[in-house]
Amino acid sequence: MTPMLETADTTARISRRGAPPTWLVVTLACAGQFLVVLDVSVVNVALPSMRTDLGLSGPGLQWVVNAYAIAFAGFMLFGGRAGDLYGRKRMFLAGLGLFTLASLGGGLAQEGWQLLAARAVQGLGAAVLAPSTLTILTAAVPEGPARARAIATWTAVGAGGGAAGGLVGGALVDGLSWRWVLLINVPVGAVVLLGSLLRLPESRAGDGRRLDLPGALLVTAGLATLAYGISQTEARGWTAAAALLPLAAGLALIGLFLAVEARTAAPLMPLGLLRVRAVASANAAMFLCGSAMFSMWYFMTLYAQNVLGYSPLEAGFALVPSSLAVVLGSKLGPRFMPVTGERNLAALGTLVAAVGFGWQSAMSADGAYLTSIMFPGILMMLGAGLAATPLAALATSGAAPGEAGLVSGLVNTSRTMGGSLGLAVLSTVAASRSAGSDTPQALTQGYALAFRTGAGVLVAGALLMWLWLPRRTAANAGESGSA
Repeated sequence: MTPMLETADTTARISRRGAPPTWLVVTLACAGQFLVVLDVSVVNVALPSMRTDLGLSGPGLQWVVNAYAIAFAGFMLFGGRAGDLYGRKRMFLAGLGLFTLASLGGGLAQEGWQLLAARAVQGLGAAVLAPSTLTILTAAVPEGPARARAIATWTAVGAGGGAAGGLVGGALVDGLSWRWVLLINVPVGAVVLLGSLLRLPESRAGDGRRLDLPGALLVTAGLATLAYGISQTEARGWTAAAALLPLAAGLALIGLFLAVEARTAAPLMPLGLLRVRAVASANAAMFLCGSAMFSMWYFMTLYAQNVLGYSPLEAGFALVPSSLAVVLGSKLGPRFMPVTGERNLAALGTLVAAVGFGWQSAMSADGAYLTSIMFPGILMMLGAGLAATPLAALATSGAAPGEAGLVSGLVNTSRTMGGSLGLAVLSTVAASRSAGSDTPQALTQGYALAFRTGAGVLVAGALLMWLWLPRRTAANAGESGSA
């Protein structure tokens, strides 16, 4: 995950009093980004242990992931705008402090609801913290090769955080307990917080626009209510009031969010941007891709531990090749774009991921590591990496220069929102197939159906890209994205 909001700000006012060395600013900003990205994936290998210790239900287990993701997605753009208005350092400190305190609360949780509440507050802290990590870095490093190297470091640290999540989580759960996948953030966060308080420079945009707090609250509440309604269909069915009421309420909240965005002077998500074909199509494609790909780590970890009997550390090691594959795909994407064009590469990457999902859906209760985890996992994540860069490039190509940061934030928000709702849907699909049984065979059938459904979603996403994405290539990047 890389929430980019204004990579450069010519109007920023930077405090130069006792300016710290550039390397220290880069280190502190990257440390904040690492914590945010790490906590998206680090809990996955701890899920079975959390369920056993806190008595979480199957639907409750998905909320350990979704509570963080929904709060993060819903408040990400809000966090970026707050940094512009009130100071990036101030928001960095506030977000990191909230994130660290929530990590302590989650690590000490004695009941399932306490853990879920802590994860939601963690997501809120991450949404305030994450946008400031990049803007602090770009404001402090002069434009040119030095800034390019700093951004490359920030990007690599973010990718490394995602890749290291399973391994770090597995080592902590095996060596200590599941609580340490959250508690480890406390000493690290405290050190980064102290260093940032003393040494980070302040900057802000100061354009006088107000924060769209109603928009952030409505979209977050709408997503959470929709996801809750979807999870209720597992036990109650699609026609039960317990499912229909939250589904209807969630849709109503999303509708109210759109109405508020259309009328407010400084909207969280300017709806006019969605009239631009490149922006609308790329965000829709990212939403669909995220709805399938975000769930991959969740189900792969449960399959490795609940069915194949891997320890948390073994599960973390098992997912290292696929973690590296997404980094490789992200690096290869820019190299292929001048040859294939963004639309073709995005569709191709999505189809590669769909093949991996289809292969994974052939899993068995006694599957071998190479054919049941490693190779299909590599395909899934290689495709995800290949598709992400061209989709982001297409989305930003359709926006005015001053809106590039906002559109980058929208892309990341769309992907995370899609992942949150997708996890709710696919978890319900898996649970309906396993029918409440926790035998390896029943669980395998449920996970397999989830991957098969994900493959179908990705094929539909690739088709949407072919039909809707503009035919823009890297060679004619200056042309209009409306072709």
